[in-house]
Amino acid sequence: MDDTALYTIGELARRTGLSVKTIRFYSDSGVVPPTDRTAAGYRRYDVTAISRLELVRTLRELGAGLDEVQRVLARETTLSHLARTHLELLEEQMRLLQTRRAVLRAVVKLDRSTEEVRLMHKLAQMSDEERNRLIDEFWDEVSADLNMTPGFTEWMRSAKPNLPEDPTAEQLEAWIELAELVRDTDFRRAVRALSQEHSNRREAGESMPVANAEGARKWWAITDEARVSVEAGTPPESAEAQELVERMVAMAVVEWDRPDSAEFRHELAEHYDNDTDERMSRYWELLAIINGWPTHPVTAASTRWLAAALRASIK
Repeated sequence: MDDTALYTIGELARRTGLSVKTIRFYSDSGVVPPTDRTAAGYRRYDVTAISRLELVRTLRELGAGLDEVQRVLARETTLSHLARTHLELLEEQMRLLQTRRAVLRAVVKLDRSTEEVRLMHKLAQMSDEERNRLIDEFWDEVSADLNMTPGFTEWMRSAKPNLPEDPTAEQLEAWIELAELVRDTDFRRAVRALSQEHSNRREAGESMPVANAEGARKWWAITDEARVSVEAGTPPESAEAQELVERMVAMAVVEWDRPDSAEFRHELAEHYDNDTDERMSRYWELLAIINGWPTHPVTAASTRWLAAALRASIK
């Protein structure tokens, strides 16, 4: 390309792919002024105009306003500063779009009313502080004035939903579901009843397991294995199932400070038959999705299988 050549506005349009109307607009705006004019007043542009037009088109496609483009070309700001500003705006817009997508997906999945949709949108936009306050209020209500194992409630409430700065749609959907779960009156009543039973046993002098993350992981490992066995069709009276039962009972003997006996195994079976609420398992599963932890879903089928395996072990 001849750097000394001058081009008509039509030639410039062919070289850049922009329309004559667009180039004329940029020219009139002073963004890409003509290099010269013919005696008849026709505009002429040099090779620099081509470079400027390509830069202008790129910046405009990236969302820059005409005034911002002019400031870059006039060296009143840098490309780096302009890009940083637009990146921040774009990331905020993406966060808002992700939030809206999560709410809309939840609406499609759950078929909610207009008022419930408003609430879901509000829940999705909560700050970290507001999310933590909702979880704290939940545990305050379900454990107030009860004789709980020392550290139990503190450990339960310490697991907070920490959405990352750039959460996935799945994480946002999990938070909406978790927030709705802890606000559900029936779920609060059910967890309160479990807490009351726990308190009653302590009041009666029964030993109760220490609640902490390490202990939870051990019991989750048991229910994870049970779920896999159920899915594989393993009979609860099989040698494989009985090997799992022996490991589980050995843990329970230490946790509850009780001797191994037919009575104790029967109580454990009753526990798995009656005291498991899948919603509580879902509570932890949602927290795991939000925080990027391993998930340990506990199903009714797996707890029934464990109860049957325990009963099969009683001689």
